[in-house]
Amino acid sequence: MGKSTRTYEERIQEKDLRIEKLQQELKQYEAQRKQLRKRQKEEERKIRTHRLIEIGAAVESVLGRAIEIEEIPTLIAFLNKQEANGKFFSKAMQKSPDTDMVLEDIGESGLS
Repeated sequence: MGKSTRTYEERIQEKDLRIEKLQQELKQYEAQRKQLRKRQKEEERKIRTHRLIEIGAAVESVLGRAIEIEEIPTLIAFLNKQEANGKFFSKAMQKSPDTDMVLEDIGESGLS
């Protein structure tokens, strides 16, 4: 085995260059990861917004008219009352989306 022709300084400099290159790659990967997370959050936000719009449309469909912003606290209070009176809303949401839901399943008193 022969001696290495490179000096310690050359080998140290080579390692320093390698470290610098890897640090640059790391920054690129971190930026790519950040961008992917941003896109993921945007997509999740779009899905949530779409779901909320559909829920609002369903409420307006049942009411037969547009719901006003001022009526939202009343709707929330109504839903909370249904939950407090026996989880009627939760029970109804666990059923199939069949519009012929039987009243005794949720109890007639749960409708007010």
